[in-house]
Amino acid sequence: MKTKVSPALTNRIILLGASNLTLSLRLAIQAMQRQLDSPSEVLVAVGHGRAYGICSSVMRRKLPGILESGLWTQLAASQPLPSYALLTDIGNDILYELLPGQILSSIERCIDQLQQQSAQVVMTNLPLASIESLTERRYLFFRNIFYPFCQLPRDITVQRARELHAGLVALAARKDITLYEQDPRWFGPDGIHVDYWKRQAFYEDVVRFFEVLESQSLKANSINRESLDWLQRPTFAFKTLFGFDLHCPQPSGFLTNDSSVCKY
Repeated sequence: MKTKVSPALTNRIILLGASNLTLSLRLAIQAMQRQLDSPSEVLVAVGHGRAYGICSSVMRRKLPGILESGLWTQLAASQPLPSYALLTDIGNDILYELLPGQILSSIERCIDQLQQQSAQVVMTNLPLASIESLTERRYLFFRNIFYPFCQLPRDITVQRARELHAGLVALAARKDITLYEQDPRWFGPDGIHVDYWKRQAFYEDVVRFFEVLESQSLKANSINRESLDWLQRPTFAFKTLFGFDLHCPQPSGFLTNDSSVCKY
């Protein structure tokens, strides 16, 4: 049975990512709504250390891989709306020691499900130049902080990043989606996280690549200039914390412009 969508919702925004998107979720939504109309039904699968194809664990909190999250069931059951999807923060799976082919398979399955719902897809590639610029010392320092379980040496990680980067280029061409190449100027010293002071400008640059009708863009620009704030921050639909499974009904988050947020 199809889930009833409020007539007030004008579009659907789908956001898939990890730490960068988690830290900038409100900014990313606002940047997209400045291109689109609002309010929106927002479906997100995010989380620090989140992977696309494997369960991830950070500070005793476990989340399923994005591909296995409840977002896809929600999306399939939703009423048709103009839909816009951003896939970003691809690469954590490398540090979970998945091979590039395995990661590409997970990303392709995500894209297939998005395109089945006629979503327009923009995907960011790996920040390869930033990753390659990491010295051995910096690489080990940040790897031990963010991925203490990982034993991959720098040369193997960089080689797999190169293979994944090339694979995403080919995948984007095959699936006819927009691929955003990330300029190293956006990133901080760890090579993978967007600099705090550049986050808003980064997402505004990314969302320029969504194609919207001129009438939509004009309307969005006329009504979305105000700052967007949380009325209620979203909570994961499912996570495991200290060994306990926790569930939360969705949508669990709400914004001041009446947009709803489902977090998976």
